[in-house]
Amino acid sequence: MSNIHTTIHPDRPRLWTIPERQISAHAVAAKSNILTQRLIDISERFFDIRFATSLAAEDIVLTDAITKTNSKIKLFTLDTGRLHPETINLAKTVSDLYDIHIQTVAPSERDITAFIAEYGINGFYEGEAPKNACCAARKIKPLNAALLGADAWLSGQRREQSATRTTINFEEVDATRGITKFNPLFDWTEIDLWSYIKHQNLPIHPLHFKGYPSIGCEPCTRPVREGEDIRAGRWWWLHSNSKECGLHDNQLPISNE
Repeated sequence: MSNIHTTIHPDRPRLWTIPERQISAHAVAAKSNILTQRLIDISERFFDIRFATSLAAEDIVLTDAITKTNSKIKLFTLDTGRLHPETINLAKTVSDLYDIHIQTVAPSERDITAFIAEYGINGFYEGEAPKNACCAARKIKPLNAALLGADAWLSGQRREQSATRTTINFEEVDATRGITKFNPLFDWTEIDLWSYIKHQNLPIHPLHFKGYPSIGCEPCTRPVREGEDIRAGRWWWLHSNSKECGLHDNQLPISNE
């Protein structure tokens, strides 16, 4: 029988991990109550509300809260055609767990064909312009289609996520689409988020266990090092202020509650 030795790589960088520190059960309950009230207030003010879920941690928390309030908020996810298999599988797991329908919205074949003809299948690696063109075809246009007829929509954005999100508010005007947008977790910290997930025993995206704090399309997302910005793994080949895809552009603040 041969011996198997574990090779130690002292120079290998430590990756981001799910925070071990938690807030108390009482604090989680308080956070949960505030979130519930926010969702109830939104449901009372608007008729057709839609929530774009990426199946990452923030969106799992919102999905859990939405189902517990029995609100009329409709869920959808953008299947860009380049998602990790784990994301696609988790969508079914979440649908089955909560007995809900998550609408899948895909890009048009014509838009994808046009992008590939101009830039190539992986042309987004060549710079900011092709990256934006790919996101427009695979994410922004499908989002626009998914929000047609809605008078409000929700995202899982948090201020603590990145330097580009530090000024987001609970309620904003989506000037691009002419509707109201809400960020119910805008003031939640990473510790708040993961404490809720652990206390409520929610499903966790498998990539969160592999150093991915933020999850997007498979070729455009990678693990991040411990201590890095949690969106550093998104479009890592571009400069630091290119960590957005355009889904949340042109949002005008209304209030912080």
